[in-house]
Amino acid sequence: MLNTIASPERTLMFREAAESGDVVRRQRTTNAATLTALGGQLRDTPPRALVTLGRGSSDNAATFARYLVERRLGVLTGSAAPSVASVYETAPDMRDVLVLAISQSGRSPDLLTAVEKARDRGARIVALVNDETSPLAAQADTCLPLAAGPERSVAATKSFIATLSAILDFIAAWADDQKLAAALDSLPDLLDRAWNLDWAAAVPALKNAHDLYVVGRGHGFGIAQEAALKIKETCGFHAEAFSAAEIRHGPMSLVGNGFPVLLFGQQDATLDSVAELAREFAGRGAELMRAGVPGDTGISLPTIDTDPLIAPVAAILSFYRMANALAVARGHDPDHPPHLAKVTETV
Repeated sequence: MLNTIASPERTLMFREAAESGDVVRRQRTTNAATLTALGGQLRDTPPRALVTLGRGSSDNAATFARYLVERRLGVLTGSAAPSVASVYETAPDMRDVLVLAISQSGRSPDLLTAVEKARDRGARIVALVNDETSPLAAQADTCLPLAAGPERSVAATKSFIATLSAILDFIAAWADDQKLAAALDSLPDLLDRAWNLDWAAAVPALKNAHDLYVVGRGHGFGIAQEAALKIKETCGFHAEAFSAAEIRHGPMSLVGNGFPVLLFGQQDATLDSVAELAREFAGRGAELMRAGVPGDTGISLPTIDTDPLIAPVAAILSFYRMANALAVARGHDPDHPPHLAKVTETV
């Protein structure tokens, strides 16, 4: 939809994303007792594997979860295809498997069918859902409300941040990780700071772009996926997310002079590979934008210096503010992208 909004600050996307710090404060209070009980249950009877279910932004959050669950808990984690249940009408053996079902609305038929069949095949269901009255919340053995409140912009922002926060609290509770829990105590204030970081330099760099690669690695890859999705949704041009490793298997051949690349990094074992890729792309003349990635070429986008497990959560919020401004600069209404609805019901 063509934009009739005079300034970025007047969009729903702007106002809703700005609430993220308060959302996380509220959520952590709401879910504390449930998480303590759930963490104890999972330590007493650990699942043999974890399977995620989600679409769109929820599936991007599931990517974030997969890396952290496997790293911090050593539990094999994979993403299930809802169509196996909803279209092909089957389901694998789910005995002793924990299903993490993620949805803002909790109403998409394919997700609900997949959850139902997983339960029938022996799975235990934990739901991360914003609508506590939804069918998904009712189907779950344990529901962790996102507590994001109403979100009217088609572009999910505060609900995505709330999902990442809930995932981190879920992992901290399961692992009984007091260090991570303490770091999460600071997350609401970090989000308030991240919202006020200035990413404006990326707007002119992308105002006339037709393509964009977004790169991350490890749990930062889920953030790259989310950023690419939001560019397509709100700004009206093609963006694609890649792991800093996967991009070398073909896609990087397109990167040349002036090709825009946004790189996300966090201070962990993945950072060197992302920084090396940035240097290589700079040598080709690419239009680089670096968030948390060291270097002296391209545009350096400020990030919060914090625990690398939670740094990507802050970075995606800074990105949201930039993407909202970019959409308006390109003449788009980020709240009402063409051909999209707030609740997507697929079968």
